[in-house]
Parts: sequence; structure tokens; C-alpha cells
Amino acid sequence: MYFNDVHIIYYIAIAILGAITGKLTNWANYRLPELKKVISLDFFRKQKQYRENYLVILTNIILYILILHKFGIQNTITANLEIIKYLILTPMLLSVFVIDYKLQIIPNRLSLTIFETGLIIAFLYGVSNTAITINMLLGMIAGIGIFILITLLSKLIFGKDSVGLGDVKLMGGLGLYFGLTNIVVISLISFFIAAIISIILLITKTKKANQAMSFGPFIVIASIISILVPINTILSILVKICTLGLYKTK
Repeated sequence: MYFNDVHIIYYIAIAILGAITGKLTNWANYRLPELKKVISLDFFRKQKQYRENYLVILTNIILYILILHKFGIQNTITANLEIIKYLILTPMLLSVFVIDYKLQIIPNRLSLTIFETGLIIAFLYGVSNTAITINMLLGMIAGIGIFILITLLSKLIFGKDSVGLGDVKLMGGLGLYFGLTNIVVISLISFFIAAIISIILLITKTKKANQAMSFGPFIVIASIISILVPINTILSILVKICTLGLYKTK
């Protein structure tokens, strides 16, 4: 049985891999805020010291299956780099979401791991296509640049930072995965979602106007959308929203 030209055995295998990496993600979410090593024998010794988050595991499994369905399995390792990089990135994105949502921090070790693996993937792309590597490096520069600019403008206009340094470092790392165009789109989507959620929270009086809100989860949601939804579709939707449907894309 095949789905999108991929045998069902691959879907079963990717679901199992998603469950394993989801469990490792829960462990990372427990260890990283305490500045402890994730790769440690304590994983086998201290299982009862943290609460398993089955929603994280289930989300990781679903995302792995969706990624496999979109990108499929190719004949060579180079051709499979697209799916490989997103399978590596997804658990780390979930860690960013959970930790930043709960504690309003993005651990440096997590941002650095995203950045380091992004550099390795960029190098691997460069073996066969230098243009892709250059685009990924430009994405890194753009990701950092956009958020530094927003931080400086916010400091100048409002006297406070609208995004944290952790968000800046995260966007730099993500730029290596998504490239120039996608990282700009991710920036737009994340601010758009943040604006909508902020308005809803203010209207419902769940949060006050002066209360800080973690921005990492919005970046994560925007990144996942960018992974699963074609860029042309995203751009078309953004244009329609920004022009209130007056401009029709071809």
C-alpha cells in the first residue's frame, strides 16, 4: 500500500522514529532549562524524575508523518536532505515551543544546536549545489538582521525590547534551514499570528497590555507552516490578507 508514492512501511517506521525523538524531546525539555547535558546516562537512570508529555510525542509523530508525506523518499542521500533536515529540526522546534512557553527562555544550547546542525546541512548542500548553500547563509543573515532591526526600533520607539536575544539567535539558526525567502515569510507569519493572539488575549482580558509574552512559540508555528505549506500558497494568502482580498494573485 502506497501514500504519495511512499510505502506504508516507511510511514510506520517514521511514526516509531517520531515517538522515540518525541520522548528525547521531553527529556531535553526537562534538562536544558537546568543547564544539564541532554546526551547522558541519566536518561536511563532518572526517568521517574520528570513527567512525560505525551502531547509532545504525539505532535512529533504527526509532524514526522506529514513531512514524509510531503517530501517522500528519494533515491540518494543528497536528494533526501530536504526531508532529513526537517526531521532533525522538528523536535528542536517543539523544545523551543515548550520551554519558551513555560519559562520565557530559549536555552543557548538549544539555539546553538539548531545553528550547528544548520551549518552542517548547508555544507552538505554545498557539495552538490553551492547556490543552495549561499541562499541558506543569506537566510541566516536575514533572520538575525530582521529581528535585530525590530529590537532596535522597538527600543527606540517604545523604550523596551519587543523580542528577546534568544529569538534573534533562533532566527539566525532557522535561516540556515529555510533560506532567504522562507525566513522572511516566517518572520511575517510569526508577527501576524502574534498580533492576532495578542488582540484576542487583550479582548478577553487574559493578559494585560504591559505583560510580556513569549515570541518563540509563534516562530515555531510559522516555521512548521513553512515546512508543510508550499511557499507560493503562503505568499498568496499573505497578499490577500494584507490587501484585504483586493489584490488577486494569478
